[in-house]
Amino acid sequence: MKKLDLNTLQKNIQVRPITLNDYEQIYELALKCFPGMQPWGKEQIASQLETFPQGQLCVEYQGRIIGSSSSLIIDFDEYGEKHSWQDISDGGYISNHDPEGDTLYGIEVMVDPEFRGMKIGRRLYHARKDLVHKLNLKRIVIGGRVPNYHKYADKMDIYEYVDRVQAKEFYDPVLTFQLANGFYLKRIITDYMQSDAESQGFALLLEWVNWHYDPKPTHRTLFSFPVRICSVQYNLRKINSFDDFAQQCEYFVDIASGYKSDFAVFPEIFTLQLLSFLPRERPGKAVRTLASFTSQYIDLFQKLAINYNVNIIGGSHYTEENGDIYNIAYLFKRDGSIDKQYKLHITPNERRWWGVKAGDSLQVFETDRGKISIQICYDIEFPELGRMATQKGAQIIFVPFCTDERHGYLRVRYCAQARAIENQTFVATAGCVGNLPFVDNIDINYAQSAIFTPSDFPFSREGIAAECQANIETVVIADVDLDLLKRNRLDGTVRNWIDRRKDIYDVIEKK
Repeated sequence: MKKLDLNTLQKNIQVRPITLNDYEQIYELALKCFPGMQPWGKEQIASQLETFPQGQLCVEYQGRIIGSSSSLIIDFDEYGEKHSWQDISDGGYISNHDPEGDTLYGIEVMVDPEFRGMKIGRRLYHARKDLVHKLNLKRIVIGGRVPNYHKYADKMDIYEYVDRVQAKEFYDPVLTFQLANGFYLKRIITDYMQSDAESQGFALLLEWVNWHYDPKPTHRTLFSFPVRICSVQYNLRKINSFDDFAQQCEYFVDIASGYKSDFAVFPEIFTLQLLSFLPRERPGKAVRTLASFTSQYIDLFQKLAINYNVNIIGGSHYTEENGDIYNIAYLFKRDGSIDKQYKLHITPNERRWWGVKAGDSLQVFETDRGKISIQICYDIEFPELGRMATQKGAQIIFVPFCTDERHGYLRVRYCAQARAIENQTFVATAGCVGNLPFVDNIDINYAQSAIFTPSDFPFSREGIAAECQANIETVVIADVDLDLLKRNRLDGTVRNWIDRRKDIYDVIEKK
């Protein structure tokens, strides 16, 4: 098998500012999302872009716009809680935009019905929240539609309908989504938009509060850059098909997405589970059979990363390239792009049983939530790699691992904690549990996956943000703060990164 060219598999999904050249696609999208309602004209879009370009966003997938949102800034006290869409939006021209206001008001969100289920709305709201943080605004407010209310309007009033949606008896695509994204219902607005027949003219005043808002921005503000990590402690058990494997993986990605994780990390060589439904072969031949699933594995995780809006470190997978077998960790970004990191240090066991070859370079990957490094199991036990990764800007090191018993596991754990301390960085580990009795050389597993921090007062007392219970299938989720990490490197109790004696020693990467 030739070396897999990831460039042929790349997809691209991104949130970006709208331009006037996007008008035709925005217009067609509005016709699909709001049938029976008149879309904005080109003059309205042009006015929005001229007045407040940062507030006009779209999601582009493979060159096609599949979602958009529009907003403006207002002083909410000038409008109060009883207002109409026409008042707030100035009929779509937003000439009432107030740069000195305290509230981002969302006047429209659209998601192409063909692409629902890909977390497009969440991407747009994540971008809105980032904008609110950046501009130091107090909140986001929207007049949310209730598009399913017309189905029940002859049976109950709007208040009962909203109560039953909140109680999860009914599903409303807008209200259910907004509540799941941290918005709170403040009141029901009547006569908000008479042309909205589905909502019967009603809207719900919904608010999301920016807890980082500083009413006195001239004072010193400590900024925060939170990143949520989900480490998957994956149970290796017999399965009957690749579809079984895909279902198990999607289950965990769904969990990570449900908790709004930025990253999900799977264990090293967990794809060996695929051998459990194939005829038993000697290890050297079995690993090449496993490598034949590489395209299916990549296609699966690329779709999961896009559809669930999570950056996924897909554990690692034995891949055949030009006749050799490599242990490769693939990074599937939620924008559709793919990167990979070869395992650099091969254990005697891997070399003897599977014939695995070593990679020859350490990568640091740029993501939408900071720079990261991936160091597969044994690699974390070599401190030079941690130094090199941090020199290249990595703030999080992900460690997919697979260890058979406690001694091996503790080697990975202790070294992961050492890398977190000596480089003042975050380290997230994910390991396998369970067993595959009929797959040679993958008999037993021991793991206690965890997310580690530097050891200092701003972090948890044990230097452990979170950890799983040992040897059960589960996940562990924790938030890490990249801005806090930067401050700790500069003014921590000790400054392991800054205080290196480069006059005595240094770590230099050979090209």
